Amino acid sequence: MTAPLFHLSPGALDAVAPGASVTLSGAEGHHAATVMRMQPGEQVLLSDTVGLRAEGLVRAAGGGELQVEILELTQEPVLRPRIVLVQALAKDRRDLQGVESATELGVDAVIPWQAERSVARWKAGRETKKHAEWVALVRTAAKQTRRTTIPAVRPLQTTAQYRDALSAAGDRIGAIALHETDQTSLAQAVTAHCGSGTAPEELHLIIGPEGGISDREIELLSDAGARVARLGPTVLRSSTAGPAALAATQLLLGRWDWSH
Repeated sequence: MTAPLFHLSPGALDAVAPGASVTLSGAEGHHAATVMRMQPGEQVLLSDTVGLRAEGLVRAAGGGELQVEILELTQEPVLRPRIVLVQALAKDRRDLQGVESATELGVDAVIPWQAERSVARWKAGRETKKHAEWVALVRTAAKQTRRTTIPAVRPLQTTAQYRDALSAAGDRIGAIALHETDQTSLAQAVTAHCGSGTAPEELHLIIGPEGGISDREIELLSDAGARVARLGPTVLRSSTAGPAALAATQLLLGRWDWSH
């Protein structure tokens, strides 16, 4: 079984070398030492949450802390394009289900989207609380799947706000809006954005709510540079479409090829 992973703060491993000792304290230290009852000699993984991972060995445990000897450090490469899930708010927490699965599958960032047909809404005055809920979910999913980097959850955007940001980004962002009636395949859309040898900085996968992306939104997004594509022969729920599109995109980009 893979060693458990614990999060440190960004930069915590910058000056660390193999053979050094690192203290895991705070909530993570309490969980490791008190809840999991980890013992000297057990292996652990430590992450700075932004790309640097350490393999270590527990040398001492107690008082809600672990003393960990660092054995090896690995810096994850930054892949281009970064894959960003633009997830429409959806009822019955299906938006959160989609975000959780997308995190497990390797998404790089998430944008909550207040789409025209979104039944769920972030009520005025509760935006901070709802955003924190998404952040906590992403952190937990990243830790569960032993991800070194925690995807960023960006601020909530309306259709107009996202359209403006996409238009201003130009070639730096390639966007694909998944729509059930389009005849362009996801593979064709990904190739159009990333197949010319010069990939954008980010590739956005835009997932609509229960009622889908409206025709007006499709027009606005297309005018801003987004391509429209169909994911497959069936109509997927909002909780399923994002993870399915992400998994397919990872394969199309060769990121799940272990020989890559």
